[in-house]
Amino acid sequence: MTSNREIHLASRPQGWPTADNFRLVETEVPTPGPGQIVVRNQFMSVDPYMRGRMNDAKSYVPPFALDAPLDGGAIGEVVAGGADGINVGDTVLHGLGWREYALLDGASARRVDPDLAPVSAYLGVLGMTGLTAYAGLLDVAAMQPGETVFVSGAAGAVGSMVGQIAKLRGAGRVVGSAGSPAKVQRLTALGFDAAFDYHDGPVRDALKAAAPDGIDVYFDNVGGEHLEAAIGAMKLHGRAAICGMIAQYNSAEPPAAPRNLALVIGKRLTLRGFLVGDHGGLREQFVAEVGGWLREGRLSYDETIVDGIGNAPDAFLGLLRGENLGKMLVRL
Repeated sequence: MTSNREIHLASRPQGWPTADNFRLVETEVPTPGPGQIVVRNQFMSVDPYMRGRMNDAKSYVPPFALDAPLDGGAIGEVVAGGADGINVGDTVLHGLGWREYALLDGASARRVDPDLAPVSAYLGVLGMTGLTAYAGLLDVAAMQPGETVFVSGAAGAVGSMVGQIAKLRGAGRVVGSAGSPAKVQRLTALGFDAAFDYHDGPVRDALKAAAPDGIDVYFDNVGGEHLEAAIGAMKLHGRAAICGMIAQYNSAEPPAAPRNLALVIGKRLTLRGFLVGDHGGLREQFVAEVGGWLREGRLSYDETIVDGIGNAPDAFLGLLRGENLGKMLVRL
């Protein structure tokens, strides 16, 4: 335990990121001080929101620093140090990914039980991903039994959970969009009532065919054409939970707003953006309900796993290109 490898941000992307924006750096394994722990990361997460942090722009989280390791969700084993309630050998969830060994204050780590679920699940279905889907659908959009729900980016880590939770909570009809025939087929297998490949034609037409009576709830991971189509399809008092707008993350030009925003007035629609960090109070309820569905075999989740810290940039770029099914993870 002498060598540590990290991925640093070498330069800020202009438009789509490339491999040249990242640098693999070898450092020494850190030494813990009082109240600190060293974690040997086993899995790290790559997520669409990380693209925004690569820009030097004010946002809800600080931008990544140049010539320093990126960060993000990770899980691993404590190999040195100690803190109140955390000992060597414990498995912990924390926020210092993009490196093989992480030094952090014990107070910023959360112990998890590796015997209850595969450790990777704590970065996905039982972690931030799952809570995002749960809070956005049930709290932000306030979905009610019998309603029709449309999910964009539905084969991704969050979207696939949204659709399944909607069905488990009594939605009348759940529709998803995805980026390939294989992903559409997977959504049908997960219990979506209808799904379509957005490459096949205008989203508004595909959505009209899949939900001819309109939609009550839209869970937005994509923005752009999808948001415009959803606004057009929404019923009176429809609600949209705006989770992400991946369609415009790599655009160098400001996006055109949906051309039908005036419909928000007459339909009395609610379009509400949200951050999962604002819904921590739901965590206990979320873990109990979703954990129960997992144990009963009523909820499934997909993972796309890339091996090796050196391949973390490729995993992130693949995520932006839609190459993942479910949660994109790097195994270290």
